Amino acid sequence: MKPTFFFCLSVAFGMALATATLARTPDDLAGRVVGTNEEGQVELPLLRAHYDVDIQGDMATVTLTQTFANPSDLPMRAEYLFPLNQRAAVYAMEMDVGDEVVRAVIQKKAEAEQTFAEAERDGKAAALLTQHRPNMFTQSIANLMPGLPVTVRLSYVQPVPLLDGDYELVVPMVVGPRYKGAPEPDTAMASADPEAPVTVSGGWSIAPVPDQPPVAGLSLPDRVAEDRVSMEVRLDGGLPIERIYSDTHEIALTEDGEATEARFAKGREIDNADFVLRYRLGGDTVTTGALTHASPDGGYVSLMIAPPEMPDPGLATPRELVFVLDTSGSMSGAPMMASKRFMKAALEGLRDQDYFRILQFSDVTGQMAAASLPATPNNRDAGLRFVNRLSPAGGTEIDRAINTAFDATQPDGTMRIVVFLSDGYIGDEATVLHSIRQRIGDARIYAFGVGTSVNRYLLEAMADEGRGYARYVDPTADAFEVAETMARDLKTPLLTDIEIDWGGLPVTDMVPARIPDLFAGGSVRVLARYDGAATGEATVKGQVRGADASLPVTLDLATAATPDEDSKALPLVWARTRIADLERAYAVRDGKPKRLEAQITELGLHHSLQTRYTSFVAVSEAVVNDTGLPGQRREVAHAQVKGVGAQAYPSGFSGSSTPEPQTWLGLLVLAALALLRLQHGWSRRQRA
Repeated sequence: MKPTFFFCLSVAFGMALATATLARTPDDLAGRVVGTNEEGQVELPLLRAHYDVDIQGDMATVTLTQTFANPSDLPMRAEYLFPLNQRAAVYAMEMDVGDEVVRAVIQKKAEAEQTFAEAERDGKAAALLTQHRPNMFTQSIANLMPGLPVTVRLSYVQPVPLLDGDYELVVPMVVGPRYKGAPEPDTAMASADPEAPVTVSGGWSIAPVPDQPPVAGLSLPDRVAEDRVSMEVRLDGGLPIERIYSDTHEIALTEDGEATEARFAKGREIDNADFVLRYRLGGDTVTTGALTHASPDGGYVSLMIAPPEMPDPGLATPRELVFVLDTSGSMSGAPMMASKRFMKAALEGLRDQDYFRILQFSDVTGQMAAASLPATPNNRDAGLRFVNRLSPAGGTEIDRAINTAFDATQPDGTMRIVVFLSDGYIGDEATVLHSIRQRIGDARIYAFGVGTSVNRYLLEAMADEGRGYARYVDPTADAFEVAETMARDLKTPLLTDIEIDWGGLPVTDMVPARIPDLFAGGSVRVLARYDGAATGEATVKGQVRGADASLPVTLDLATAATPDEDSKALPLVWARTRIADLERAYAVRDGKPKRLEAQITELGLHHSLQTRYTSFVAVSEAVVNDTGLPGQRREVAHAQVKGVGAQAYPSGFSGSSTPEPQTWLGLLVLAALALLRLQHGWSRRQRA
């Protein structure tokens, strides 16, 4: 046969293989997904997901519907690792199987796991939600039977913060890889040469994300080329909407009375990047004020703090800007290019009275210089040359970089601002937050996430610990313009060291425990509980450019037990924020672990909230598996993060990876070449 024939046959074979791998199931739920283990090919659970988002003011209520199907002929136990917004308060779960609708109950984690295991043994359908991190969950489905899909609905609320003048809704779609490295940091070496790298050595390894091991012996597929997620957002801001847009996804907008609705323009999308929707309300002047919610077990108050009137910006305090750049392998390509563009604009935007340092970290930590340099033109040029020579490789030893960032002496009379640029793909967030709590002092931390699905929990927790802010750059969109804008706008906080004097009002349990600084174009929300009706005046106190500032706020703590639409989410948001404070205390080792665990558990049970120590579990009345065969544990394949290279997904990572759609041709060509090599070898053997 001629080589051309074999090439055509190879391409046809590759296309047939791809078609078989993605063959439609009868219910059109999703493409067929096949993994492999020591026994050969195994079929994996299928997934469709839909988000219903209702935004009232600056609070979103979300219903996430996940439908799982079994394309095989045998029972399955499905495991799906997925993200939620790190500030989401999950307060309800329902399961549909056949004609039966089951409302889940909240139990202590160990009890819920036992309930789930008993249902699995009894042949009943069951769903169990487990939290690994505040932004990372597993949905487990017992006795997922062929031809009998299981649907799970999660209900949660999340804040929609005001950032740089726009409200920003973030709906995470995919869990990125996480790096775990050597536990013991070495001592950083110093160099007086501003162009000589300084290194801190360390080893690395890749570990699965969840707290339990992945499926033993199962290799998940290399691709999930399926548009399996849809989204509908309804926005009723109470004021005219000046603009609404998304830089991450193409959306279609419609008007429905006084509300605006948004959905994916093509109906469904691949779940390989976070969805971010931004909107600005026309005529909206954010002012400091309060919202209350009364209930039989006590009331809740939310205090919104808006920026104060500013003095002459020329009085700005000199800054020491410490730039810490992630140069690990997951930053290769567009993320690294965006980081370099950010740094170019940031160096150009330094003030004459500023100082700066530049660090880079991967397996090792390097620095441009051991001490901060004045922001002279020559030093800025040297900094740009240092940045331009950086190339991504290796792991993400961020904890070493944090300690190195705080090791140098701070120039007198400056405000230290540590600026991190990273995707946050590490697994040991607790160690990082502990280091920041121990070293932060009066410094501030600004965290810039570079990527389409970064670890927002870690980056925002770092910013919270540093009383700063977190912002994000999508390297697959108009990243350079966004990076330059952010870099030129490295804000100095308007109001710092914020405290609330409640003036004798019966207010307790204020959250967050560490109130962040207030920046232009943003706001700060403080929540608390109150016991009993009262009217009085609270005072917001802080520092403006080092001078004392205060603002009185009149509070009317309501007595009515009937909540209104605007305030009904306050108890859930208060409880979730309180849980976040306790989890942070646990992470930074600030308190007795058993006591913190008990407090989190009690809050989860009382408010019916998913936490690290409480879980929702639903069990069907009907027996769906009467085969006598146990369900084989199978992971739902999830996508490779858009824009993240393959080197961030070495073997051993829990989960499948997904090339971008344009790589399908490459896969077919590789299949063709492989068959050509086989044919060539066969021909040589025939001639021999």
